[in-house]
Amino acid sequence: MTTDLAAFAKEKGVKYFMISFTDLFGGQRAKLVPAQAIDEMQIEGAGFAGFATYLDMTPAHPDMLAVPDPSSVIQLPWKPEVAWVAADCVMEGEDVAQAPRNVLRRLIDEAAAEGLHVKTGVEAEFFLLTPDGEQISDPFDTAAKPCYDQQAVMRRYDVVREICDYMLELGWGPYQNDHEDANGQFEMNWEFDDVLRTADKHSFFKFMTKSVAEKHGFRATFMPKPVEGLTGNGCHAHISVWDAPGADAKTNVFAGDGDGPTGEVGLSEKGKHFLGGIMKHASALAAITNPTVNSYKRINAPRTMSGATWAPNTVTWTGNNRTHMVRVPGPGRFELRLADGAANPYLLQAVIIAAGLSGLRSKADPGPRHDIDMYAEGHTVTDAPKLPLNMLDALRAYDSDAGLKAAMGHEFSSAYLKMKHQEWNSFVSHFSRWEKEHTLDI
Repeated sequence: MTTDLAAFAKEKGVKYFMISFTDLFGGQRAKLVPAQAIDEMQIEGAGFAGFATYLDMTPAHPDMLAVPDPSSVIQLPWKPEVAWVAADCVMEGEDVAQAPRNVLRRLIDEAAAEGLHVKTGVEAEFFLLTPDGEQISDPFDTAAKPCYDQQAVMRRYDVVREICDYMLELGWGPYQNDHEDANGQFEMNWEFDDVLRTADKHSFFKFMTKSVAEKHGFRATFMPKPVEGLTGNGCHAHISVWDAPGADAKTNVFAGDGDGPTGEVGLSEKGKHFLGGIMKHASALAAITNPTVNSYKRINAPRTMSGATWAPNTVTWTGNNRTHMVRVPGPGRFELRLADGAANPYLLQAVIIAAGLSGLRSKADPGPRHDIDMYAEGHTVTDAPKLPLNMLDALRAYDSDAGLKAAMGHEFSSAYLKMKHQEWNSFVSHFSRWEKEHTLDI
């Protein structure tokens, strides 16, 4: 049953709705709509100028309408007179093909047509910094190995507790919170769900975390590598595929005792081929899962202060071993450890489905399982490609992967590549202090 947003407002005491969409760069865009006007907006959508956001549009394009998906509505726990609702972008009666949530919805429908329903959970890591973003917010958080630091997590208890309380209130099923491997870094986990719901929750989680941090006088960042020398912000995705959506799911089609290295760790033949698609498209995948210049400071980082980056740099998979790009921690699912905190919540899920479906259709083999410590013995692996060294390499890999580009949609791929190349060109035209320090006297 479709939620009537006007009735929702009346029942919950909501005065305003934030009609929100996410652009190609992961920016969250919204209009604040009075509850008295939501009836029309639920049907027609709120009007935006696409050119004013990171979408490949011009000032001459007609209005882009963000039509709210009422199933996604969330009353802000910290400001209950406001409700957030994810929206689908429409222009002249047609879905905007480059809009990230639309890309994901189309791929969900493709998978469903084959009887497949992808469920995922994400591990969204973040730092709490000073408001100017220049320093870690806790001056006492200085341990060489700060992961799970009891005192440090309790010094930021008020922030962590408030966010976790809200997730409990929203019914997300949060189950653990911890101080992560970098000074000033935290991770909060909630239950896995169908991919669209996970993407909406992930988008809202970033908004909520930033809002609560600001309320407490801090700045939360999901930037991949905000502090030189420390572990970066990952966004690991745990992936399984089921026979039906939501509570109707009965069978995990990834679970099984298939043949060979994948069967030994509890993946069925379908799980094997879906993983094969991820491995096959990994270098191109990075353009989506690791979308910024800064992303490559994380996946190609030297050893951090704690002793490990916890990020991959080679296209390998393994069993329950955190030093590889993909980990199979137990039967029926696997963890993609490639993505970082800058990943667009909708495009991350979309590209997982696109690569996985490609693998299923072509019966892709994921290649050999490597059970070594990649940080200590990675140099012995000579049969696996390295991940891209920088954003330009990743964009080139994506551009040359015709199958993945087509799966994500030609209009989306064209727009994404165009705008990301513009971002790269802006970066390389920037005059840095490093250049002066190293070449002034050449």
